[in-house]
Amino acid sequence: MVGEAGSSAAAAAATTTGAETAAKKWSLWPSFFRWIPTSTDHIIDAEKRLLSLVKTPYVQEQVNIGSGPPGSKIRWFRSKSNESRFINTVTFDSKEGSPTLVMVHGYAASQGFFFRNFDALARHFKVIAIDQLGWGGSSRPDFTCKSTEETESWFIDSFEEWRKAKDLSNFILLGHSFGGYIAAKYALKHPEHVQHLILVGPAGFTSETEHKSEWLTQFRATWKGAILNHLWESNFTPQKIIRGFGPWGPSLVHRYTNARFGSYAEGDGLTEEESRLLTDYVYHTLAAKASGELCLKYIFSFGAFARMPLLQSASEWKVPTTFIYGFNDWMNYKGAQEARKHMKVPCEIIRVPRAGHFVFIDNPTAFHSAVIYSCRRLLSPHPDNISLPEGLASA
Repeated sequence: MVGEAGSSAAAAAATTTGAETAAKKWSLWPSFFRWIPTSTDHIIDAEKRLLSLVKTPYVQEQVNIGSGPPGSKIRWFRSKSNESRFINTVTFDSKEGSPTLVMVHGYAASQGFFFRNFDALARHFKVIAIDQLGWGGSSRPDFTCKSTEETESWFIDSFEEWRKAKDLSNFILLGHSFGGYIAAKYALKHPEHVQHLILVGPAGFTSETEHKSEWLTQFRATWKGAILNHLWESNFTPQKIIRGFGPWGPSLVHRYTNARFGSYAEGDGLTEEESRLLTDYVYHTLAAKASGELCLKYIFSFGAFARMPLLQSASEWKVPTTFIYGFNDWMNYKGAQEARKHMKVPCEIIRVPRAGHFVFIDNPTAFHSAVIYSCRRLLSPHPDNISLPEGLASA
């Protein structure tokens, strides 16, 4: 593993102002809630420990994206401060001339979730993974968006400023779940920069009306459904529960990761070391200051249905797209099938066996095959001679 001293210094400098602001805010809280054992430094340290499992050398940096979109009277976060914000970024060594693959994590996740994929993908691509604004080791400004449009701009425009700072163009953009939603929205707004779009179990393709869920309608009419719907509209997030547990939060996260990626995983379960390092990383990224997580109620209605579904924009798609789903993904691939009917660009849907929503963790080998196959026209001089790898299914 390669970490640059300059990058570490930049990371420290980037987080100092934010830490001071957070410290003032935390001082107003009751003492119990100040027991939360995390900080931006903890996140970066946990990231380094998790990525110690990766053999490919990499560089970690905090990329300056400024204080807000150029020309906008509203900064990312309606802040009175002109301080710059930063996107936590890791870039892996690759062969010269390899196509660039940018990886974007989902909701309640960070770039370290791809730790099982970096080595394999770095043999074919120049892999760059980021923490979206308000997540992971990136800046966590106060989230003050008031609409779906503003919330989408928070993520799309901050990603575009990151792209400019990195001087990137003609890259492959991969997004998982909520990250898939943001990747697709970015490609709709800036198609000239994206060579190929890979959406892994993407969220946000259908609205509640299009889904026509009788079960959800009936459940919302119950007292339990009414309470949960109220919590959703009040922007109560799962992370608030973890913070509320204070010093007992890590054990709560440990139970979750053991259940989700251990005994109940459909594919290759985590090793003891992987589980320990991932649990530590997940806790620190979830327990840190609330920021990007507060997008939830503006992007999705109760039941995780999109307020501005991607299906409605399918006919405007300008970038060739591959959808990848685990066989047991709770995100339904039929939304992608419906969108494909309206697309005017090449589109394929690949399903991966022995995998659920976190297909890249559950069955990394098959996931890598799916990604490489989807990019065959950028990797091989004879893409038409390449068949779908054994075990994968086309939908």
